[in-house]
Amino acid sequence: MEAVTLAAYAQYRAVMPEHHWKRYKDHLIQTVHEEGPQEHIVAEYEGAIVGSVLLYPPLASAYADFNVDNDVPEVRLLAVVPTMRRQGIADVLMEECEQRAMSTGGKVLELHTMEMMREARRLYERRGFIHVPAFDFSPTPHVVVMGYRLQLTCGKRA
Repeated sequence: MEAVTLAAYAQYRAVMPEHHWKRYKDHLIQTVHEEGPQEHIVAEYEGAIVGSVLLYPPLASAYADFNVDNDVPEVRLLAVVPTMRRQGIADVLMEECEQRAMSTGGKVLELHTMEMMREARRLYERRGFIHVPAFDFSPTPHVVVMGYRLQLTCGKRA
C-alpha cells in the first residue's frame, strides 16, 4: 500500500514547499503502516496492487493527531497509481467502502480532503458526498482539510 499511496500522492509535491512535502510524505507512510482497527482495501490488476484506501470504523480516530473526533466510518488515503487512473478503480474502492460501512449499520460515511485535490473532490461530489465546513480542520496554518459526508440509507447511497 505504501508504494501505491506515494505514487498517487506524489503529484502534490509540485504544489507544496519541500519541507511540507517531506512532512506530508512521512505522515502518509506512517498512516499506511499504523496498526489499528482500520481496514486496508486494495484493488488489483494482473496481480499488482493498483489502488488502495483505508476505512476506519466509527470512533477509531482516523485523525487522532489533529483531535478530530468521529463517530461514523471514515475513508482515508484513497490512492490509484497514476498509470491506472480513469479506469473506474477509485469508484470501485469507494463503493466498497460504502458497502462495508452499510454492512455494519452505518448510515453516514465521512472523509477529509484538501482544496488542491480537485480530482478527488470531483469524484466524492459525484458520488454524493457534500462538503460540511463544520468538519473542516487546520493541521497547520494556511492549510484547511475539508470534511465531506455521505448519507447512506437502506443498503444504498441516499
